[in-house]
Amino acid sequence: MLPDMEYSPMLRRHFLPSLAAPLIAKSQKPNVILILADDLGFSDIGCYGSEIPTPNLDSLAKGGLRFTHFYNGARCCPTRASLLTGLYPHQASMGHMVDTGRKLPAYLGDLNPKSVTIAEALKRGGYQTRMSGKWHVTPVNNSKQNWPNQRGFEKFFGTIHGAGSYYAPTTLSEDNAPVTPSKDFFYTDAIADKSVEYIRECTARKEPFFLYNAFTAPHWPMHAFADDIARHRKTYSKGWDQLRLDRHQRQFDLGIVDRKWPLSPRGEKIPAWADEPNKDWQIERMAAYAAMVERMDQGVGRIIAALKETNSLNNTLICFLSDNGGCAEELALQIKARHVPLQTRAGETVFPGNDPSRMPGPENTYQSYGLGWANASNTPFRLYKHWVHEGGIATPFIAHFPGQVKAPGSITSQPGHIVDAMATFLDASHTNSTPSEGMSLLPALQGKDILSKRTLYWEHEGNRAIRQGQHKLVSRYPGNWELYDLAADRTESKDLSNANPKLAANLEAKYAKWATRVGAEPWDKVQAAPKIPALIE
Repeated sequence: MLPDMEYSPMLRRHFLPSLAAPLIAKSQKPNVILILADDLGFSDIGCYGSEIPTPNLDSLAKGGLRFTHFYNGARCCPTRASLLTGLYPHQASMGHMVDTGRKLPAYLGDLNPKSVTIAEALKRGGYQTRMSGKWHVTPVNNSKQNWPNQRGFEKFFGTIHGAGSYYAPTTLSEDNAPVTPSKDFFYTDAIADKSVEYIRECTARKEPFFLYNAFTAPHWPMHAFADDIARHRKTYSKGWDQLRLDRHQRQFDLGIVDRKWPLSPRGEKIPAWADEPNKDWQIERMAAYAAMVERMDQGVGRIIAALKETNSLNNTLICFLSDNGGCAEELALQIKARHVPLQTRAGETVFPGNDPSRMPGPENTYQSYGLGWANASNTPFRLYKHWVHEGGIATPFIAHFPGQVKAPGSITSQPGHIVDAMATFLDASHTNSTPSEGMSLLPALQGKDILSKRTLYWEHEGNRAIRQGQHKLVSRYPGNWELYDLAADRTESKDLSNANPKLAANLEAKYAKWATRVGAEPWDKVQAAPKIPALIE
């Protein structure tokens, strides 16, 4: 069963020359690099308000354009499917996750063959195609039909599954064959190093290249080296309440958020830092998280260095974003799953779960950083990964494209979305493909405003939202609809649904029409639908 692939006619404009197209000579097709972070919150990098040192991402922002209203799909699999295909996740059969496939067209949990990936499209357009990192758009089973090599990537290094140890991740593969990690393996470094190798390899040929670099950092488990963690320990002794205030002030100073938006209240079930009983453990969790972000940024630095080394930086479009907001998931003690190792590479027992008696970071731990720090990661917004309030779907987005950004270092508040990546890359490369739901971002890079009045949609686990212009209608399953004016109140503190019922009803009707078009079903129906049996090797 596959969903009927229907698309909005008004969102096909990237097949026509955009306002930016004349600036890019067809004989000089740019290289394209898409860098994706995993579970990185809106405020977790320096140029969006963080105290974590991210000089390389900050340098891309200084030479590029930052979006302050860019959106992902609230969760790993839906975001990746949408990012890769230019479709809403339901249209690519990824309405939920790869391990929870249901016999509903939009929730099969496996990238459907009717969708076309960026790699497939650009490969037909003469591009070399490479991927390094996390795939997570197909189940880990007997079939490899949706592995990267079968979906347009000529070469692949990384993991098929969505999470795992940074020291010895499950499903680590090179192309279609399994790989055993070496004794000094660390996944964040390995992803970046393979990307560097691919850049050197591709630039030795005349054809342009597309590189998809999908980090797993800083997704749990909180794995980091002791020296890296130690550098951050003192920073987080002040706790999450002060951290949110500090980040919020930096966001004001940077122009990332509007001063009239109030900081959202401390999240539900989070104690005041003064009342937290396990402070040393909590500090270590966030120090490990910061170390993971810092090491990811160092990998980005090596990618930039490789582009400079090969004289390719000035002809490369680089985009950076995160797949969802900060993750508030708490890992139960003795959690058991395919991606949780029983032993380290040296044969030591792994102790999975959030145990305050064990400090995170080493290979024999498997922990997350929890509610309090996720709340800080998403400063100044509400909620987290899974939900479609701003804390779940707002992401940093940096576009660096030398000669194509009208005002390097500038910020735009135009709303962008993960469906726009494919449209943008096809526009920049003068490549045609099947229809997309997205719009090219190249005019925005040149200072043109073509995005502000658009309509965007979300559905994940019954959490629903529509944004039209500055207004957003959003629902946290199984709750009621809420209406917000994002220009006045992007932190979603004042529900206007009772004050403006006509607008709320109009947006709800548009959401319902979209849901029917893409196959988004009521969550109760999804949960009740028959499961697709796993065919695990």
